[in-house]
Amino acid sequence: MKIQNSKLKIQNFLFRIPHSALRNSHGFTYIALLAAIVIIGISLGAAGKYWSNVISREKEAELLFRGDQYRRAIEKYYSAIPGRLEYPQSIDDLVKDDRTAGKRHLRQKYKDPITGEDFVEFRDKTKANRITGVYSSSDKEPLKQGNFPDQYKDFEGKKKYSEWKFMFTPQQGQTVLPGQTRFPGQAQYPMPWQQAPGTGPQPVKH
Repeated sequence: MKIQNSKLKIQNFLFRIPHSALRNSHGFTYIALLAAIVIIGISLGAAGKYWSNVISREKEAELLFRGDQYRRAIEKYYSAIPGRLEYPQSIDDLVKDDRTAGKRHLRQKYKDPITGEDFVEFRDKTKANRITGVYSSSDKEPLKQGNFPDQYKDFEGKKKYSEWKFMFTPQQGQTVLPGQTRFPGQAQYPMPWQQAPGTGPQPVKH
């Protein structure tokens, strides 16, 4: 009987060890699972932020491209007809210039890549109220803060996309006076017979 009782005690002891080990294993597995979840969450957060920045930079690059396309189109429209330098009245004029048999200065009407909406039109303050440029309506802060092309150096340090103004400003001396006809970039009085009154050759007095 004693031997049998000893065997029973030994058997009970042997069975108690696996149950204890199992409980410890479950606790370790739970902690390891929590640690893995935390690590995965941090990794996903970092990856999400990275891809968000990548997408934002792509949209910024597209904004610079599309805005520049508008600025160039406005410049082409302005200079398309010698002696008739004027800004467009609408974006449609850039896509189809009725003054020049439907010439296209802009391939298509681009959307603002930041908002997905139309660009905001910047108009002059004259009675003609014509378009001189476009800009985004977004108040988000740009990621890009430097290394802009020379014509957009004033974009540096801006806090809003809406401060990126894609405007065409004629060069000095490119404004046509009433009644004058000249080619863009041509001096105001380039030839002797076109000189300003009082500036031409004076008669020699004997």
